[in-house]
Amino acid sequence: MLVGKRIGLRARHDDDIPVLQAALYDDVVTHSRAQAEPWRPLTPGSPETHLAVDDSVQRYVPFSVVELTEDGSAGALVGNASLWGIDTHNRLAHIGLALMPAARGKGYASDVVDTLCHYGFVVRGLRRLQIETLADNAAMLGAAERNGFVREGVLRSSAWVLGEILDEVLLGLLAEEWRPLSERA
Repeated sequence: MLVGKRIGLRARHDDDIPVLQAALYDDVVTHSRAQAEPWRPLTPGSPETHLAVDDSVQRYVPFSVVELTEDGSAGALVGNASLWGIDTHNRLAHIGLALMPAARGKGYASDVVDTLCHYGFVVRGLRRLQIETLADNAAMLGAAERNGFVREGVLRSSAWVLGEILDEVLLGLLAEEWRPLSERA
């Protein structure tokens, strides 16, 4: 498990999938704002869920996000996170995360981004991490910028979300620019 200040990133367990499915995928608004494909209902236990893990896929590394208990062990499941689109030639990847509604507003997103940066830059040896998020996603924009990500551009009218076209913001961070949360005041 990768450990942040308040969260841990661990391998996805089979029993995480129905919990994440109910809290994140089955919520049409949350799914529609987080995924590029349209929401459609999935039968519980369906192998089509994007939450299932295929360990043979090297360009996508999914994690379950858990709260850390006082002794530093894994506590309650609070969301999922990933490095995706991993390009080992150009040494870059994208960051994605989704927190369950009860875990939002607690500062976990900044900790998740920092821990994913550690994984990408230190463990994987990547040189660049990138985040794309909706322009009105203040929580993700804040978490990214608190971790040193720089707004590099706006993808105008690039996302169809529940009947409207929205802009996306592209943010990037280079390995030499990243400072772990533990080193920041």
